[in-house]
Amino acid sequence: MDINENESTYTSRKYRTPDGAPSDIVIFTITTTEKHTTKKALPIRELQVLLVQRKQWPYDGQWALPGGFCRETESMYDCALRELQEETGVADIHMTYLNVYSTPGRDPRGWIISHAFTALVHERLLVERRADTDASDVRLFTIEEALALELAFDHREILNDALQRVREQMLTTTIAKEFLPEEFTISELYQVIQTVVPSFEEKNFIRKITSTQSRQGIIEEVLDRNGEPKLSNRYSQRAAQLYRFTELTPQLSIYS
Repeated sequence: MDINENESTYTSRKYRTPDGAPSDIVIFTITTTEKHTTKKALPIRELQVLLVQRKQWPYDGQWALPGGFCRETESMYDCALRELQEETGVADIHMTYLNVYSTPGRDPRGWIISHAFTALVHERLLVERRADTDASDVRLFTIEEALALELAFDHREILNDALQRVREQMLTTTIAKEFLPEEFTISELYQVIQTVVPSFEEKNFIRKITSTQSRQGIIEEVLDRNGEPKLSNRYSQRAAQLYRFTELTPQLSIYS
């Protein structure tokens, strides 16, 4: 920047600007499939990601994250919402900012700086998904399937970063409640966490989630009209205590 530059002398022609600023969106969901067995059992749950099949250059025919170029009349977040709806028909989803991707050569169209957003949403919000204006197909893929594909641009890197972020959220926030009924068993909660974070294992989970001081109050036992413990045997032969999330936001520290 010219140190003598001021309001009267500034001109954008002095500076090279990017050739485009797209938003890319990583939408995760947990799919649920009931097991048809003689014994009651938890359903099959899988973490999946929404991908679109591109129908124009570059990477025509390849799978990619939904996204597109931002207009100068909208924010990057509004761009992400618009592009998601234009490419997949999905709307009214709350997203959080992930990162900016600016590695030279990441896009053959020029100097393209992308801003990525991510969300973990309930599968019911994706039921009406459809390939719309800018895509020839839209599908849900398991994480393993998606990472095995030759994704367009640097979308494999973005997907990996988003996966790490959503796993952190699952372990540090109460986002699991978005994938559970209002009343659930500890086994259901544990399964949802493991669906997103396969490496998660805690033998004393029940004790820690219900009695550890830093977590106490995040969930509470559900009582029936008579004030007795409310039980469910929907997924087990033996009735188990039902719980529900409270409005408490956990305040955890690396020092406590």
